[in-house]
This record gives sequence, structure tokens and C-alpha cells, in this order.
Amino acid sequence: MVARLMRGAGVAVLSILASGAFAQDESTNQVAAKTAWSVFVDSDPKECWAVSAPTESVNTKGGRVVAVRRGEILFMTFFRPAAGVAGQVAFTGGYPFASGSTVEVNVDGAKFELFTEGEWAWPASKSDDAKIIAAMKRGADAILTARSSRGTQTKDTFSLLGYTAAMEEAQKRCK
Repeated sequence: MVARLMRGAGVAVLSILASGAFAQDESTNQVAAKTAWSVFVDSDPKECWAVSAPTESVNTKGGRVVAVRRGEILFMTFFRPAAGVAGQVAFTGGYPFASGSTVEVNVDGAKFELFTEGEWAWPASKSDDAKIIAAMKRGADAILTARSSRGTQTKDTFSLLGYTAAMEEAQKRCK
């Protein structure tokens, strides 16, 4: 499934996500900050990404707000020229997603679907990536709604202030 999701990038994405995005707080490879978004670059192999953490997270179970422990919650767009990855949207909710579930992305009323595997979610195709990126460039907020393997419903809100500048900076650095 990862190979399908990454459309030919194969295992490369797992190394991007595992090595880069998870370590963003401790990383020394941040090259820019654009309001709510940061840009990171790794050189071997060359990979660049724009990433943000949520401005708000609400967790519910059975219709009631609950406190849960979650890992890093990140929404990103990344580039890896050697693997042909140019503008791949990805999300991690900080927990394993429910098997077979999807993540809904709502950008100012425009809705999209991400497919899940483990703790990560991606659009099904390059054209879906392009549609989400276009909406994010125009939008003010992205709300990602998902379900954990334990049945918790999560709703994470990401500000899109600075998204266009951060995404374009990441793209420029990975040409």
C-alpha cells in the first residue's frame, strides 16, 4: 500500500517521514519559518518539506471530549526529487489510525480524503495532492478529522497562514 500511496517513491517516503518530520522539534535542518509553517531540508538524499502542527486538537469518544495521549501531530507537503515526489501531502495524527479508515481534510468547506496506513495518511493520487494543495493555498484553515485504532475521533485544526510561502520555499529548495 505504501508504494501505491507514494506512486513509485516506495520506501523512500517512510525514511522522509521517520527521519525528518518526526524529528522537527529537535531538528537542526529547519531553513525557514513562514507564520504557522516551517520548512526543513535534508541533503542525503535531497528532501524538503513544509510542515505545521495544529492550532487546536479536540479528541472525542462516544460524543464526549476525552483526554488522550498522542504523539506528534503534523500536516505537511514534501518534495524528494530523486524519487519523483513533488508536492506530496501527508498527515500523521500521533496515533495508529483505525484499520481501513480515512482522514477527512476540510479546507474552508472543500472536502478531501486521505487513505491511512499505520500512523500516516496520504491522498490517493497526484491529482488529489494538487487539488488539496490548491485549496490550502486559498484557504485559512484545514481541519483534519480521523479515527484512532482505539475508536477515538480526532479533529485537528491547522492554520494555513504562511502555507503558500512555506510550500513554495520547500519546492524551490528541492529543484
